[in-house]
Amino acid sequence: MGFIFVVLAVACFLPYVAASPEVDALCALKTSLNASPGQLSDWRPNQVDPCTWTNVKCDPASKAVVSVTLSSMGFSGILSPEIGILGNLTTLELQGNAITGKIPDEIGNLSSLTSLDLENNHLTGGIPSCLGNLKNLKYLSLNNNNLSGTIPGSLSNLDNLINLQLDSNQLSGQIPPKLFQIPKYNFTGNQLDCGRDPHQPCVFDNSFSGSSNKAKIGIIAGIFGGLVGVLLIGGLLFLLCKNRYEGYKREVFVDVAGELDCRISFGQLKRFTYRELQIATDNFNEENVLGQGGFGKVYKGVLA
Repeated sequence: MGFIFVVLAVACFLPYVAASPEVDALCALKTSLNASPGQLSDWRPNQVDPCTWTNVKCDPASKAVVSVTLSSMGFSGILSPEIGILGNLTTLELQGNAITGKIPDEIGNLSSLTSLDLENNHLTGGIPSCLGNLKNLKYLSLNNNNLSGTIPGSLSNLDNLINLQLDSNQLSGQIPPKLFQIPKYNFTGNQLDCGRDPHQPCVFDNSFSGSSNKAKIGIIAGIFGGLVGVLLIGGLLFLLCKNRYEGYKREVFVDVAGELDCRISFGQLKRFTYRELQIATDNFNEENVLGQGGFGKVYKGVLA
């Protein structure tokens, strides 16, 4: 009996570790999305660290959740407002599901967010004006939903936005003029006032032309570099052949002393190559030595 009491006493003093706010927020998101028992099975509320969970990425230094990607997993619930607790989140991807309901205003608290992709769901209601608080946002995809109302002017405050996809919704009204300056956007499939002005088309993709220009510049640079390379190689080969030829000229012929002296005329004397003299004298064999004078040995030679 005393042994049982000791065990219970020790159990009563085991420390209780509370789940982090990020764990609570992610578990609330899992619940609101109506995840089946087989989905996100490692997302457990009694765990302290969510960095090992599937489809979740954390910053290696701070261990804060920075990415949640739950695309095309068949979720049919709604977006939990507690998602706004994930203040360090940079990427949120929930495209390709059947999520319903409105976009919660709490998403506007995700100040570090750079990519928000909610396309191809069944979201309703308007686009929250609080999305204009996401100053670091670069990619915003809300297309292929049932969003209605006007495009909030606060989206014009997103100076870093480079890709805006709002097509295939039920949006209406005017488009904030500054949104036409985004490198890539799509407003088609709505009831918006675009397309009448050639300077304000309903769809625009400047990134493609930028890539095309880069490709053209790359081709020109490649051709120019190739020509320069050919010229350099040709020049090196020319110099090499020239040097070898001049060296060959220096080594092939045996100059006769006084040949260039204007006072001496040799007429049509033949100039023998070193090879010819070498063959004629049997490689300057000592048996062919006739004598020796002040300029060296004199050899007997037999010509062909």
